[in-house]
Amino acid sequence: MKRKTKYSKAAAALLCSTMLFACSPDAESVKENSTQTETVNTETVEEISSEISQKVTYNEEDYDSSWEDKNPTVIELTGSSANVNSSAAVIVSNSTITIKAAGVYALSGELENGQVVIDAEDKGTVQLVLNGAEINSSESSAIYVKNAQKTILTLAEGTENTVSDGTQYVNTDSEDEPNAAVFSKDDLTINGSGQLTVQGNYNNGITSKDELRMMEGTINITAVDDGVLGRDFVALKEGKVTIDAGGDGMKSSNDEDASKGFIMLEGGSMNITASSDGMQAETSLYAVGGSYDITSGGGSPDSIANRGNQRGSWTNETTAVSDTDSGKGLKAAGELAILGGTFTIDAADDALHSNDTLTIGGGEFTIASGDDGIHADALIETAGGNITITKSYEGIESQQITIAAGTINVTASDDGINVGGGNDGSGMDMMSSGSGTLTINGGNVTVNASGDGLDSNGSIYMTDGTVIVNGPTDNGNGPLDYDGTFEISGGLIIAAGSAGMAQAASEQSTQSSILMTYPQTQEAGTLVYLEDSEGNTVAAFTPAKSYQSVFISSPNLKKDTDYTLYSGGSFSGSSTNGLSTEGEYTNGTKLIDFTITDSVTWLNESGVTTGRSSGPGGNFQGGGQRPEGGSPEGFSGERPARPEQGSMMQQ
Repeated sequence: MKRKTKYSKAAAALLCSTMLFACSPDAESVKENSTQTETVNTETVEEISSEISQKVTYNEEDYDSSWEDKNPTVIELTGSSANVNSSAAVIVSNSTITIKAAGVYALSGELENGQVVIDAEDKGTVQLVLNGAEINSSESSAIYVKNAQKTILTLAEGTENTVSDGTQYVNTDSEDEPNAAVFSKDDLTINGSGQLTVQGNYNNGITSKDELRMMEGTINITAVDDGVLGRDFVALKEGKVTIDAGGDGMKSSNDEDASKGFIMLEGGSMNITASSDGMQAETSLYAVGGSYDITSGGGSPDSIANRGNQRGSWTNETTAVSDTDSGKGLKAAGELAILGGTFTIDAADDALHSNDTLTIGGGEFTIASGDDGIHADALIETAGGNITITKSYEGIESQQITIAAGTINVTASDDGINVGGGNDGSGMDMMSSGSGTLTINGGNVTVNASGDGLDSNGSIYMTDGTVIVNGPTDNGNGPLDYDGTFEISGGLIIAAGSAGMAQAASEQSTQSSILMTYPQTQEAGTLVYLEDSEGNTVAAFTPAKSYQSVFISSPNLKKDTDYTLYSGGSFSGSSTNGLSTEGEYTNGTKLIDFTITDSVTWLNESGVTTGRSSGPGGNFQGGGQRPEGGSPEGFSGERPARPEQGSMMQQ
């Protein structure tokens, strides 16, 4: 099913409390009213719910793990062969047990070096019950579903079961099939509350060439290559799954049908350690619940070096990561959509990655990444959830980014939130498009960045929400960096950092703002306090890093109103991410009294000064201003040259 997409260039008409997907440009929709926005949101949520419900269906036999009352054929494994309670549908030839018809078959005992083959000529459903079974094969798959309408692998309650294959196979076909300890050419469902240990010594742990449903059970998989592979899709309904994979942890691989090749996560728990991607979907990846602990590509490095000032670090060499050395946490070639669940991801590469659109509508995220925390080539939208990125090169990166709701905390060695040109190479080779937008319609965002705090190679729009930016401390980057305009009509934003490239909002903004530049760098922890003429607190903020500029925009800043800015002292109210509320301010140093007369007011310790007109960032353009008395500390006054747009690749 192909959803109709809705998108605004400024992306104001988006999401209420859940999620939404990709859209098409409409520059005027930033001015649409709330009633229209609510209608759009409702329609989008209905589309998403409908699509997810149609992606994977379950029938009664998928849930039914009972077997003892179904007159099963009992197969007792005896080491080198098997005993069968008289069934013409089972052929025992030395250590190979072949099931030839649909029905229920219960295996127990040990097969030291043999194979269970399902070759059901009647094309019915085979329920294979592992009832305390150990199956080892040195030459092929331990369980091989060669021909069946559908196979249900049931893990009998209270049992422990083991399957393993050899390091070398005999008689595999030209497509290297079979290639997993449990291999099915047709649909495979795993149910039952028992335990299964899978040792994939040749290639994969569990593979289905069609649909793979994991309904329940405790499953422990170790594999030379991929842990779990389903061609049409892999769906986790419930259960506890642990994977240690030399390749990808979980993967769907159908690249011929856009409606297939996806992963669906609905519940249960997974603990994945993968040398490559934690999960990789050839098309889309959806999550609506469950708990997931993923380490991919060896995990993130202990520290991530800033790869240089982007303005001066341009190259015509791309550094895109190939599939073979990809170490992403969750990766989708199409859309990646998460409505719920708990995710702890430690990735050498991007933690969440889509080659198309990425949407977060809920869930809990703790992310450490060696590259981007969250990356999508086309569009990222957040409409809920609690996201903590503890380590990243760039925190959140895409060509278009919309934040409508949720709590987001980003720590980045380069840009905190970056709107660029997006491709699979991430921030290391993104083109500067100049047409991207960062839209903030709500939520609570905190950024700690060594590069730019909020960076848009286009424009920024803010209508609501709370944004806190700490950093950078070097003058080659700025707390805010945009090439088009930054229009603020609502919300609270405080951005503290260096002054060399500092920008304020655009003069087109309907909400007032100030940019204060200090003659010297202020120590981290030095309180910034702003109050109106009646002594009401407008902002009380304690920056986490040293700073020489502070930008503040608040609904409490009004034209033709007097204000006083203080430095230092203490504030008695509770504090979240440095922002304090409902307290008393004492022992500070009064810096300046001023009156707001324009949409943007530029300040230094001498009072109101003149800011430059809005435009591309850097060299005090775009609302930036040089403090009186010369250049900011450590700033040369010269901006590194940027090549013509599109001529080179941005590092």
